[in-house]
Amino acid sequence: MTERELLQLEADYCSWGDAVHSGATPKIFESCEGCFLYDPSGTPYLDLQMASATAGFGYRNQRLNQTLKEQLDRLPQLGSHYLHSERVELSARLAQLCEKIFHKKGRIHLNIGGSGAVEDAIKLVRNSTGKNSGFAFMGGYHGRTLGATAITSSYRYRRRYGHFGDRAHFVPYPYCFRCFYGMKRESCGLYCLKQFEKLFDTEYYSVWDSKAGECEFGALYMEPVQGTGGYVIPPKEYFVGLKKILEERKILLVDDEVQMGFFRTGKFWAIEHLDIVPDIVIFGKALTNGLNPLSGVWATEEIINPKTFPPGSTHSTYAANPQGTALALEVLKLLEEKDYERKVTEKGQYFLAQLKDLQKKYPKIMGDVDGLGLALRIELCQEDGFTPNPELAQRIFQEALKGDLKKNGKNYGLILNVGGYHKNVFTLSPSFETTREELTLAVDLLDQLMQRCLK
Repeated sequence: MTERELLQLEADYCSWGDAVHSGATPKIFESCEGCFLYDPSGTPYLDLQMASATAGFGYRNQRLNQTLKEQLDRLPQLGSHYLHSERVELSARLAQLCEKIFHKKGRIHLNIGGSGAVEDAIKLVRNSTGKNSGFAFMGGYHGRTLGATAITSSYRYRRRYGHFGDRAHFVPYPYCFRCFYGMKRESCGLYCLKQFEKLFDTEYYSVWDSKAGECEFGALYMEPVQGTGGYVIPPKEYFVGLKKILEERKILLVDDEVQMGFFRTGKFWAIEHLDIVPDIVIFGKALTNGLNPLSGVWATEEIINPKTFPPGSTHSTYAANPQGTALALEVLKLLEEKDYERKVTEKGQYFLAQLKDLQKKYPKIMGDVDGLGLALRIELCQEDGFTPNPELAQRIFQEALKGDLKKNGKNYGLILNVGGYHKNVFTLSPSFETTREELTLAVDLLDQLMQRCLK
């Protein structure tokens, strides 16, 4: 079937409710290898977002593919009310890793996608605290199921459908380049943190009963690096202070690591950069390198022990499925075999330095360039170096998909992801296995796109 015929069938019979039609004409890809996608004509597209940061080990990773094939031949499926070895071993490994990192005993509950794990976290909070609502951050993204959208800041995800329970109380994230209060990091004295603490000064600020010593909200939901919000990297000091405020008021901290977990930022969990310990961790995406949906939550023993969270508290048919858990176990083995903390950090520093050099060529247009490990951001601005430039971001995104960029006499395309509060940020999440040569190629292709789209 030709590409044109496929696009016509898609236009006539496929739902447009997902993200495929967010831009112009949808792009069809036919194959992949390493950090490249290939269109039907065989043109290579260097992928800088790797299936929404899932494929950290690259596409068609032979070891992981073989793991999946072997599991298909041995135990491809099993009802989730039975046990299999991969489920038990994976949960134990993750719980033991968390205990080593956080110095707290906890347990793992597995699910399928990120939103499902978020829903489980919400259940754990409500069950533990008896409270429906929570704090969450402006710019935060936690999924598009009804429960998850209640703690996701974008109203457009709720506008048509509403949400279950009470919507979160949203507070500004410490986004220093684009401060909600119009301040500068070097002189603000963490003003945003002080504003949050003020909410507890009096009952008339709506969240605190000083006589009962009780907050209306049971938890604060956070991303240690905002994902869809534009890979916003916060100052550590903010979260150290925030955690102290929460603990004093018996408010749980829920850490959403769905996009940043498993060494994306150079640490196993991104929250390790912030020197704080969460009560619940949500994870998914990269756990299976994107080959099979699997997600889950880790929670402290007092929140998730069998007496507090007994059988039947939550359930999903495909949760802890054999294919996903087998892949996840192999991913953990891969992560243990090499020093990915060093590897990701060094590659991230190299890529960031290259992007900073490119920024010198476009100092106002590339208003902010930053990164933590292999989670990097380019924020595009107008000539004043601050006003968001979503039009330029969209032009570059579309031009990159044409597959006509030149390098050494060969055509290339570039896979980018547009995010950020104003849809003016390229969020970059290359494969951990991307070579320095490929990262240099990425910067060269970005430079070509900037030149082409700024004419």
